[in-house]
Amino acid sequence: MTECIALIRGINVGRGKRISMAELRQLHIRLGHQNVRTLLNSGNVLFDCDRPNAAQLSLAVQNAIVETFGFGAGVVVLTAKSFAAIVHENPLLKIAVDPARHLVAFAGQPRLLAPLRPLMKQPWAPDVLAIGSRAAYLWCQEGLIASKLCRTFGRHAGETVTTRNWATVLKLLAASK
Repeated sequence: MTECIALIRGINVGRGKRISMAELRQLHIRLGHQNVRTLLNSGNVLFDCDRPNAAQLSLAVQNAIVETFGFGAGVVVLTAKSFAAIVHENPLLKIAVDPARHLVAFAGQPRLLAPLRPLMKQPWAPDVLAIGSRAAYLWCQEGLIASKLCRTFGRHAGETVTTRNWATVLKLLAASK
């Protein structure tokens, strides 16, 4: 069995696209996943499965959400090992001092980060953008709402990535061990 993490984009934010974590766990169990557990109320699911194929798992969860709840939501699935590698690759740890203002944008496929690379050529100070092999890392010094980088990044990333703040990332990493 391989441990995986599903990051579901845009659920339980505001009044739309609501899914209880109990319903989300049941959805994963129906898909055949084992040891299913959720973290927080924002679409973070840890589970075990045989021979994971991240792209197929993402599509299966996306389709099950549409069939079960009647709306779409982007899903990024990573093995716990890949997730840990993304965490350890983070180049902003020396400057990002507030976990609520430090974001990691996870992409299901590395090629999905390519359209974001031109953003690295723009001046964002005091904010900082770094793009690694499987994720982008944002430091929004004045906060997410005030950050021009955060707004611009969201427009360019669209539905292809999902972000989590650093505090959530560390909780997922701890829960996956």
